[in-house]
Amino acid sequence: MSIPFLNLKAAHEELKDELNSAYQRVIESGCFILGQELTAFEAEFAAACEAKHCIGVANGLDALHLILRALDVGPGDEVIVPSNTFIATWLAVSYAGATPIPVEPDEATYNLDPSRIEAAITSRTKAIIAVHLYGQPADMDAINEIGTRHGIRVIEDAAQAHGARYRGKRAGGLSDVAAFSFYPAKNLGAMGDGGAIITSDDRIAEKLEILRNYGSRVKYHHQSRGFNSRLDELQAAFLRTKLAKLEEWNQRRKVVAKHYLQTLADIPHLTLPSVRPNTGTAWHLFVIRHPDRDDLQRHLTDVGIGTLIHYPCPPHLQAAYAEAGYSRGSFPIAERLADEMLSLPIGPHLSEQEANEVVSAIKTFA
Repeated sequence: MSIPFLNLKAAHEELKDELNSAYQRVIESGCFILGQELTAFEAEFAAACEAKHCIGVANGLDALHLILRALDVGPGDEVIVPSNTFIATWLAVSYAGATPIPVEPDEATYNLDPSRIEAAITSRTKAIIAVHLYGQPADMDAINEIGTRHGIRVIEDAAQAHGARYRGKRAGGLSDVAAFSFYPAKNLGAMGDGGAIITSDDRIAEKLEILRNYGSRVKYHHQSRGFNSRLDELQAAFLRTKLAKLEEWNQRRKVVAKHYLQTLADIPHLTLPSVRPNTGTAWHLFVIRHPDRDDLQRHLTDVGIGTLIHYPCPPHLQAAYAEAGYSRGSFPIAERLADEMLSLPIGPHLSEQEANEVVSAIKTFA
């Protein structure tokens, strides 16, 4: 039995008629950039995040980069980032001309550890980016309190947290401003690249609407040196269709996660995900840890089960950041996680039988 890591074909098959209708609406409209589909999606996604504004952009990295630009982060500034994250979080800071300052994660949740943040703050610190890694929101009350006390902006990297909750509030509405990605594998995924920014701050929203569109609000009149980063009409139409299924699909993910948590609980040397109280993770990924991760992955591959490693090399050890001078041992928690983590299949179309096959295969390895 072959079990893919994620079955996108099944998701599209479930919504085939609705997606075809969305495609036809856009084609027949003759409008492909900054049209009615985007306006409608922005209103619907802002409401889903329980926030005031949504600004659609080309991808999640652009969302983070434009946020930093809108907050006037630039050369000479520092931005606190997790040491344990996808490199896009760091790249956005670099694109703005600022310096990413890594802080280690809480080893239980893998998210930015609030207790370590203040030691990294300097007179040049302009913002904190809290990543909701694998779909679980970071400890935002503690992080926001630090930001408020030091006069530092707090940004959510919510690229993996569509529909997640923290103390009853939606991810995206937990800070000054938030970035989302709609990469196809996300809980809310486009059929190509896409991204969005969520905020309830009118001033930030206005700046972002101008920045994403060449620095222009009125065509051919440019009040700033902006960018070309707009979520196109076709992707907006597809996302509107999928947004209507997000809650249901997240619940299906939750069922799979609960099954894994119950059936894998007593396996020696295996560490399962830990969810903070009062947190509703979106279960974008189900990430386990094992000291013999590579052998376990090979075993699962041999029996036809797809897995991925998120992420095999932390940003501080990437060649892209060699000039920062970090070496192995600089951020030991992030490095240890990178050596041990393995993402199991999880998604709204993973069947109970398939989940049982995954569990059985892990047990035969153990």
